[in-house]
Amino acid sequence: MAVRTQELQASGSGLRPQSVMFTFLGNHVYGGDTCVFSGSFIEVFARVGVSEEATRSTLTRMVNRGLLRRQRQGRRMYFGLTRRSVEILKDGEQRIWHTGAVNADERDRWTLIGFSLPESWQRERHELRSRLVWAGFGPLQNGLWIAPSEVDVSEIVHDLGPQANVKVFAAEPLEPTDMRRLVQDAYDLAGLEARYRAFLDRWDRPDPMPEAADHLARSLVMLTEWLQIIRADPRLPLRYLPPDWPADRAQRVCHDLYERFRPEAASVAANLLDTIPDADPPR
Repeated sequence: MAVRTQELQASGSGLRPQSVMFTFLGNHVYGGDTCVFSGSFIEVFARVGVSEEATRSTLTRMVNRGLLRRQRQGRRMYFGLTRRSVEILKDGEQRIWHTGAVNADERDRWTLIGFSLPESWQRERHELRSRLVWAGFGPLQNGLWIAPSEVDVSEIVHDLGPQANVKVFAAEPLEPTDMRRLVQDAYDLAGLEARYRAFLDRWDRPDPMPEAADHLARSLVMLTEWLQIIRADPRLPLRYLPPDWPADRAQRVCHDLYERFRPEAASVAANLLDTIPDADPPR
């Protein structure tokens, strides 16, 4: 029995079809230099409660945003990755399997960025703040943001120009700075902790998501929820986080379930997918 759409949307992180699409592409398409038939996407996404109409709409939006490209063969339409989608999938792969959710680095290095944008730049200000949050920055005060470790901000600020008056420093805390208080003020620790604990409540059990059609559906929903959490996690140094921070336990649950789900998920996906070689694979 497939999960109903409302059940998917009501899961811990409020999943969107495009988010699940990236999870599917990352696990079953990325690296294969293939394009996937639209009907295969419809079959896969029906298993997690996404309607045919919503799947087709998601494919169209992703093409319009440069995240997928069409490739026709006969009367059938297939979809392949683009350079932009490959970069997003690489980022997700890095965050899940390499960077991880826990920062136990003994070095106490931070990046500070200061900026002063013209008053009329409301759109640019909103865009810059979104980019900074994505990169792990939190606000210290007006126009001054901080992120753990040394962050390359060149891509974040490359299109702002000299009017933005951007200044970037690598820094380390000194007395009398109270880093625990600073971290609490700059970041929503309570909200992040709640997301990790909701993930554990949903998945740290003998039979998680029993209503799902199969392990392909479970894997897609679980990994999508996990990626949404760790994309929002700035990986703050563990020494400044509350005791019993749940990220490490949640990460072990995610990785263990992935290995448990993977054989059946790969088998189901292989049986559902109609693919052709990508005539212009992104490099």
